[in-house]
Amino acid sequence: MAGQLYRDLAPDMKARDRRLRVLAVGPERADLAVEHDLGGPVGRKTHASIARLRSSAFELIEDATDADPQYLAVLAAVTDVHQPDATPADYARAALHAIRRAAQ
Repeated sequence: MAGQLYRDLAPDMKARDRRLRVLAVGPERADLAVEHDLGGPVGRKTHASIARLRSSAFELIEDATDADPQYLAVLAAVTDVHQPDATPADYARAALHAIRRAAQ
């Protein structure tokens, strides 16, 4: 998803703490911008395959969804009902109520 920030965990990049921001996502690859790199140029554009981004070669460290008010409301609602005996319906009901409250 555009806006996500990944840490490159390749052996030669890990020590450099190289971080890449997703600019755009296509069917097979994502366009990225280097936001942080202790040993290389920042601002340079690159790309990676979607499959590689989802692999252990990268670590997702920031997701734009995390700051969405609806996401936070659903997360709080699901957390409230989370118990050993909670059913999928309990979670769905809590999420639906949170979404409806947020939409008002």
